[in-house]
Amino acid sequence: MSPSTTVDGTSLRERKKQRTREALIDAAFELFTTKGFEATTVDEIAEAVEVSSRTFFRYFGSKEDVATSVQLQQFLDVYSALDARPAGEPVVTALRHAVGQVLRAYEEGGDDAFQFACVMRLVQDSPAVMARSLEMCTEQLDEMALRVAGRMGVDPIADPRPKLVAAVASAALQVAVRAWRETEPDEKVSDLADRAFALLEAGINYPPPA
Repeated sequence: MSPSTTVDGTSLRERKKQRTREALIDAAFELFTTKGFEATTVDEIAEAVEVSSRTFFRYFGSKEDVATSVQLQQFLDVYSALDARPAGEPVVTALRHAVGQVLRAYEEGGDDAFQFACVMRLVQDSPAVMARSLEMCTEQLDEMALRVAGRMGVDPIADPRPKLVAAVASAALQVAVRAWRETEPDEKVSDLADRAFALLEAGINYPPPA
């Protein structure tokens, strides 16, 4: 093993970059909580980690990108959880379990729970964060469609169903968050999402390949 490589195969440089990124996220959420999103500046986030603003922009394009970094990680976690679901599960059932697993983990998981609650408030209170959140959901549709197509054993270019599932799944999550934000703030987002996906199971729960 090279002296510049860790036991898990990642380089020390990559580990350092990951630590810097995580430190910027932690500092940003602390500032968002204490000062508010609008009042927090990029310079303040960078200063809290003792890096330059230029370094900040190597990791994030804007404050909104930091605020929604938790949501981006949730998408990545959902993909991993979806890949781990039994191959025989219909596609929406697999998505329902994967999404529920990830949301519950964030709701109950220490620092993750703090950041998850914070980003939910930011989405509720900041039009800029809401807009970036919706934009991110749109950006992830193609990747979600690819994952769905893989479970269905179909070509996502020739078969429109994976893109339909991805779009409807994204809409279901947005419906759940909107219900939490506007009418059911005492409920868990994971429970509201589960309810939305349960409704989808009755309609477009395409089976895996025979």
